[in-house]
Amino acid sequence: MIAIVVVWVLYMQRNAHIEPQGKILKVRTQAMDENSSVAVVDFRMVNSSDYPIWVREVVVSLQGADGNTYDGAVVSETDAKALFRYYPLLGQKYNDSLIVRDRIHAHQTVDKMIAARFEMPQGQLDARKKLTVHIEDVDGPSGDLVETK
Repeated sequence: MIAIVVVWVLYMQRNAHIEPQGKILKVRTQAMDENSSVAVVDFRMVNSSDYPIWVREVVVSLQGADGNTYDGAVVSETDAKALFRYYPLLGQKYNDSLIVRDRIHAHQTVDKMIAARFEMPQGQLDARKKLTVHIEDVDGPSGDLVETK
């Protein structure tokens, strides 16, 4: 009898685990000045759980060619729109930015973007080994979308 109850509980909880998943589709970079640049990351995010994800925090970091980790300063949606106006070489802004308090419904797939400024020249940004978008839910669960070169 106990085994049946355990199996039933596990079966009922199979889609209760919240973990943002997905993949990075494209990374565009642009020099801001000699010592700073911006990375625009387009990605697809999947919420495969039975519960919504409420975004608490988004962190963009990269592993440089030197092996060190660098955190970027995430750009607001308003500033991202201005970024595309001021730097036409970035191309078109295809997706809305993933921002704090965004809600991703249960079993929903969304295309989003995030822009982050890094205090490094564009050449150093382009020479990165890995770029990570870390997404954290308000209740604690988190997930990483990783681009490796």
